[in-house]
Amino acid sequence: MRVMAIDYGDARTGVAVSDPTGTLAGYTTVIASWKQEIVVEQLLHLIAEHQVDELVLGYPKNMNGTCGDRAAKSEALAALLRERTGLPVTLWDERLTTVDAHRILSENGRRGKKRKQTVDAVAATLILEGYLGFRRGG
Repeated sequence: MRVMAIDYGDARTGVAVSDPTGTLAGYTTVIASWKQEIVVEQLLHLIAEHQVDELVLGYPKNMNGTCGDRAAKSEALAALLRERTGLPVTLWDERLTTVDAHRILSENGRRGKKRKQTVDAVAATLILEGYLGFRRGG
């Protein structure tokens, strides 16, 4: 069972797809758009290409647990993805994943533009790893 994690951002959208067993994060990419219709079309292509069975969408709650504008945009995207794909979509609390992704990339020598181009894919991978761990009971 392949799971796709999505980090829907203001400028780019990170995507990470698990291995066929739904155990490990594998393929990652970045969709260079924030426009919902473009993001959905590219996600549909990736879902078909990687034979995805389940979607996990980052849910950017505020640090105090409340939901703001970004969370509402994720809820709207989740509803659209459910409608267009027929797949289950889980909203996953993504607080601090982008901060952690920047830290990981910085610690590994990625700076400036190179980091900016990959941070969303790393954030999606962190979302995916968190969700897969949760499913395993970890």
